[in-house]
Amino acid sequence: MKEKEIQAAMIGLLFVRGEEGLTVQEAAEVMDLTKAACREQLEEVKSFVDEHIPGLTVEVTEDTYRFMTEEKIAPFIETLTEQTPPSKLSQAALETLAVIAYNQPTSRVDIERIRGVKSERALQTLLERNLIEEAGRKETIGRPILYQTTDFFLEYFQLNSLEELPSLEELDTVEIEEEKIDLFFDTFPSDQGNQEQESDRIK
Repeated sequence: MKEKEIQAAMIGLLFVRGEEGLTVQEAAEVMDLTKAACREQLEEVKSFVDEHIPGLTVEVTEDTYRFMTEEKIAPFIETLTEQTPPSKLSQAALETLAVIAYNQPTSRVDIERIRGVKSERALQTLLERNLIEEAGRKETIGRPILYQTTDFFLEYFQLNSLEELPSLEELDTVEIEEEKIDLFFDTFPSDQGNQEQESDRIK
């Protein structure tokens, strides 16, 4: 495959993965290339986008690449967002939020271990809705970002404090069992229409 064809494929993969982003490992598996070759091609794509596509950039977080809009067009996006009625939270976002609420502060790795699915898109949604916020970094290898709920989270669910969350009997401080997460759903209905697409199960 020619270099331009590889880069075109990389752009397509980045577009499809959206906010969740594309990891170097995933690109290597899909393209049947080495991680080093994929990282080099993704960097070439980043340079091309930054130079030739105004308004867009490719953000790099650890080994994950994703399309992002440039900060200078943020006012226009905010105006569009203000004109669009906010949608209800999807079940994927609610599930992620429940894990954070009962285990905060917690990292994406821990959230995905509990849920069994990738959660980057759900986390991004919750951050954009101001329901969660960053709470420092975990003192482990890689120092992953920790997440916690916000004051707006309490307002959104009409709670005075976290103590008013639905009671989960014998709740472990590290893990929250799947059936206990369902209690959260029973209390706070999800949006049946705007569902998050998170079908990629973690191996």
